[in-house]
Amino acid sequence: MNISLDFPAWKLLTGPLVAFLVCFLMTPPVKRFAENIGAIDIPNDRRINTQPIPRMGGLAIFCGFLISALLFVELDMQVIGLLLGSVTIAVFGILDDILGLNPWIKLGGQFLAAFVAMRCGIVFDVISNPGFLNAGDQISIGWLYVPFTIIWIVLCTNAVNLIDGLDGLAVGVSAISSASMMVVSMIVPMSTGNVPLLLACLTGACIGFMPYNMNPAKIFMGDVGSQFLGYVLACVSIMGLFKFHAIITLIVPFLALAFPLFDTIFAFFRRILHGQSPFHADRGHIHHKLLASGLSQKQAVATLYGVSAVLGIIAVIIAGPGTGIRIVCFALAFVISVSVWFFVFRKGK
Repeated sequence: MNISLDFPAWKLLTGPLVAFLVCFLMTPPVKRFAENIGAIDIPNDRRINTQPIPRMGGLAIFCGFLISALLFVELDMQVIGLLLGSVTIAVFGILDDILGLNPWIKLGGQFLAAFVAMRCGIVFDVISNPGFLNAGDQISIGWLYVPFTIIWIVLCTNAVNLIDGLDGLAVGVSAISSASMMVVSMIVPMSTGNVPLLLACLTGACIGFMPYNMNPAKIFMGDVGSQFLGYVLACVSIMGLFKFHAIITLIVPFLALAFPLFDTIFAFFRRILHGQSPFHADRGHIHHKLLASGLSQKQAVATLYGVSAVLGIIAVIIAGPGTGIRIVCFALAFVISVSVWFFVFRKGK
């Protein structure tokens, strides 16, 4: 297995470390700020929390990622588009956490951020060729890149947003997805560009927030965090993972984000079939079903961490060029599966 980076290797350690420290140190002042301006999550019939908890903690995640990216990532047009779109998403998220925006306004902000990214060159404009369609490595999709790009970004943005229902769930799944895609972007033969470093910084920022967000949570990341994480994962996957010159790697982003994507698509059709608005909040998400089955919050989160980790490892196995890395991944998947089984089914709540 050969790993070729387009940046000094030390950045792969320093970037996420800075993101971690910035997020970890900024979360307490962000918590106080949220309390002062009234950005508080009040318990209701569909909330899991039983007492008011400040939200908007995702602002610390955003700052951790933004600062580390500006310090360590080369600012080409795609990265600039990603950062500008992230600012757009963060602004709409902050307003929603404070004021409670209309769902259509939130969706408009997501489309605007997707358009910013697309105008800066983050486009899903080709698909990899399996070899029997024509002689080329890739197949151009023409004008369809516009709806494909926007739908993918908006879908991923909402996917992470909708799974943010248990303490530590969305940020942990995002960290696992980001780390999985980072590994894939380094081991697949290609010009890696900024993709691994961006994903490393995002992973570091997520980990920096987790001590405050794990059950019992001291602060929620709110829409500013969940939408931001989904947006960055969507854009970076287009910048790197959709560009691989092998048809099988088209599956990698879907596997890495499989849990939140499935939950979002299932929720959309469930609400439509019930005659409800797609934006109607309910308790039909996967994490709600796990709680209804008798699992505690910690057990449900551990289960979904395990599912996400195994799916991410499968993505690495599919993309991995060598036998050695596949053996390591199979071993990791086995250890994770056994660990989750022991925690969920053997350990007390």
